[in-house]
Amino acid sequence: MKAARIFPILVAVVACLPSGSYGQNTPAGDSTHSGNVVFSGSMRTRLYGWDWFAPASGDNRYGFSGSILRLGVSQNRDGWAWNAEFALPVLLGLPSNAVGTGPQQGALGFGGNYFTANGGSQNTAMIFPKQMYLRLNRMGGSTAHQLEIGRFEFLDGSEVAPKSPILAALRRDRVNARLLGNFSFTDVGRSMDGILYTHSRQADTFAFTAAVPTRGVFQVDGWGWNKVAFAYGSYTHESSRGGHSADTRVFVIEYEDWRHVLKTDNRPPAVRQGDLDNIRIDTYGGHTLHAFETAAGTFDLLLWGAAQTGRWGVQQQRAGALDFEGGIQPRLLPGLKPWLRGGYYWGSGDGNPNDNTHGTFFQVLPTPRPFARFPFFNMMNNEDTFGMLIVRPYAQVTLSSEFHSLRLSNPADLWYSGGGAFQPWTFGFTGRAASGRKSLANLYDLSADYRVNSRLTLTAYVGYVQGLALAHIIYPNNKDSRMGYLEAFIRF
Repeated sequence: MKAARIFPILVAVVACLPSGSYGQNTPAGDSTHSGNVVFSGSMRTRLYGWDWFAPASGDNRYGFSGSILRLGVSQNRDGWAWNAEFALPVLLGLPSNAVGTGPQQGALGFGGNYFTANGGSQNTAMIFPKQMYLRLNRMGGSTAHQLEIGRFEFLDGSEVAPKSPILAALRRDRVNARLLGNFSFTDVGRSMDGILYTHSRQADTFAFTAAVPTRGVFQVDGWGWNKVAFAYGSYTHESSRGGHSADTRVFVIEYEDWRHVLKTDNRPPAVRQGDLDNIRIDTYGGHTLHAFETAAGTFDLLLWGAAQTGRWGVQQQRAGALDFEGGIQPRLLPGLKPWLRGGYYWGSGDGNPNDNTHGTFFQVLPTPRPFARFPFFNMMNNEDTFGMLIVRPYAQVTLSSEFHSLRLSNPADLWYSGGGAFQPWTFGFTGRAASGRKSLANLYDLSADYRVNSRLTLTAYVGYVQGLALAHIIYPNNKDSRMGYLEAFIRF
């Protein structure tokens, strides 16, 4: 189905529904009450246009539409609450030939991923339980304890929101879901089946989660499980004194994958095919956020880092990652409310495919898109020098632009993309050989959000990739790429 045929469908769907937006983890939005039972819902719909790097063969230019309808019912009583929410993703007009030939070319954008993950269907949909949990709000007579059991959405770093609006925004946009997330950018997403415990008292919060991720992300059938599990624990401390606010977290993640599928790494294919042993990785890390009020404006600093040990099949895992960012919201141009930020990220790569150590930083189960708005890369074997500008010329309008200079950390490793396990037979991360090249690409993008009212938000995004040496080696016909979409968030 061509983009010209999809657009009228998109308009019709938006026109026939009430409007609004959807938040994380809860069925947010205006709702209908029946006693103390709350009915709520939302819909997000997008029209995509892809112009992927030009392959030797395959359809790299295409459009399609993706939507996800979410309907929930919940009840909040004294000491406990429950929530049942169902999701209905709908994909229309998927490209049937958006996968390049050969191991290097791969899926030519998300259209190829959706088509392959759904058994070669161009139009597909499925309803499944998105969230279904019981929450105990008062354990042992104290409201400091909270326990959630069942199916829920979870993002590492989201267990507490700082009181400072600036630090809360940094947590939400630059910390949450780096390693564990719901992959909400796709038109399906993922949920977690397990338990979530938090204990909060004054400035300190402890959180623990143990869960199995559901299927989904690109596959519209989100009912089942993957043979993957994780346990996550964190401690957060928040402080504020004078004009300085701080938010600091330490965390540990234990992850195990026993699907026995072919791993994506830089070893020769014959070696990888002989290694179907489990992946078991322990990740130790943390972040610290700071905001400083000065006469010139508000300055912010972010430091995030992680180290990994464990087993990558028959290999031992030794890897790490580091992110440093800073920004300013100057008092100049108050009508635009500018926020200028920049930083540098490094995620380790593997320098020797023939030894007993896997040195590539493993991103676990993230939502890659906040850190790669054009998601052709992720945090694995990556050096990313970036800058971003956010302006708000009107109360209802937000404009955001980013620049990323992307290089591989180690040219003996792969160019990685993806966001982790989403079905039992697909590894979830893809890789393309670097062939000794480090320079990947420069990314330039722009987005605009218009909050029409409390129910409806419209978004437009466009990204342009200037491919460099590595992109040119793999895609010699055209090393550049483009992607854009129009989006409507609706709640009712």
